[in-house]
Amino acid sequence: MKQLIALLILGLAVWGGYRHFNTPEPTADVAMAATSARPPATRERVLPAPAPTFSCDGRQHCAQMRSCEEATFFIRNCPDTKMDGDNDGVPCESQWCV
Repeated sequence: MKQLIALLILGLAVWGGYRHFNTPEPTADVAMAATSARPPATRERVLPAPAPTFSCDGRQHCAQMRSCEEATFFIRNCPDTKMDGDNDGVPCESQWCV
């Protein structure tokens, strides 16, 4: 009886080892088909970031701005700004738009 149990345990160990090391990997086509067939787990809507709402309000200098984006809006859209000393299109280079 002890030999039968030992033989059974040995057989299970060999069978488990065989299955562990010889599992077939799915091909790329099967993996892609399985992935595309599954619906997404959750439906999430990705909304774009809201565009900043700047308006020309008479500010002209870098010290009056709060960001590079705001200063860029002002030099592109507002008259008489004094933020682009070297006229390269980049405002407030020493403060905001480094």
